[in-house]
Amino acid sequence: MDYIVLDIEFNGRKFASDLPMEVIEIGAVRLDASLNVVDEFTDFIKPVYFAKLNSFIQKKTGIPQESIDAAAGFPKVIRAFLAWLGKCEQPLLIAWGGEDLKRIVLDTRMHKMDDAYWLAIPCFDLLKGFLRVRGLTNDVSVEAALTDLGLSSEGSAHRALDDARMTADIFRKVYGQLDFSFVTHYKDQFTNAKERRLVKNAIRLLRSQKLEPTWESFAEHVLKDKVKLDDPRKEAELKSYFQAELEKKSAKPAHAGPKAKKDDRQEDGAADPASVQTTGIAGVTPNGREDDAREADGLQEQE
Repeated sequence: MDYIVLDIEFNGRKFASDLPMEVIEIGAVRLDASLNVVDEFTDFIKPVYFAKLNSFIQKKTGIPQESIDAAAGFPKVIRAFLAWLGKCEQPLLIAWGGEDLKRIVLDTRMHKMDDAYWLAIPCFDLLKGFLRVRGLTNDVSVEAALTDLGLSSEGSAHRALDDARMTADIFRKVYGQLDFSFVTHYKDQFTNAKERRLVKNAIRLLRSQKLEPTWESFAEHVLKDKVKLDDPRKEAELKSYFQAELEKKSAKPAHAGPKAKKDDRQEDGAADPASVQTTGIAGVTPNGREDDAREADGLQEQE
């Protein structure tokens, strides 16, 4: 089995727009079954829209405009990435949250390319895995996780390959405590991070006031003027998220969980990734057929 630790950077905008944001950099680290780095992939992508990076994105990522101007478009770069993935044996995609794979799927569809590989590849959300290991419920950044685990941060944050390397460091550190029964596949989302955060914060506020929130009152008094519920799939997803948040226990304070043990590879109770069905790419190769033919949150930066 190979572990593919993925990170992407995408462009942003200073105003609301129906035009999509796009991936501008891909970084990936390939780990073998012994968690050794055996290969890396990185490349810039020139987007179709918002090809001129705004000052915020330039400052945040440090990506020079010249690098974007000279880059190839998404179809060429993603084909090269798929060819690189084709060298892997039983790949399991590892990412910090679900946004990276989501952005690749969205861009693949925008360019009218075949998304079958991305829907079939098994993936593991390391952010959620880390939160389970540490006993936390609030999301944390890669940098915060490194600090929590006593790991040094090398490279530049918000550069795809450097972030992938740092994420790989976290993966190795907590590997023995991860529950790989949570391996899953890509699923379309119809809500965005801002909307889900609104749900979480509203529930927390109401409970602090000794009030038990209900979906009906939440939809009427909170969502009504802030979120468009014209898509029934979005409403159903938000309602499901609302119910899931209601069932959660109170969040534990940061750093309250047990420290990750040094040199641990596998602990009792954690599912072995080798025992998890990860051969869901049957009949779909990275070089499969391609037809060549979001979130609007302020600057839309990636967290």
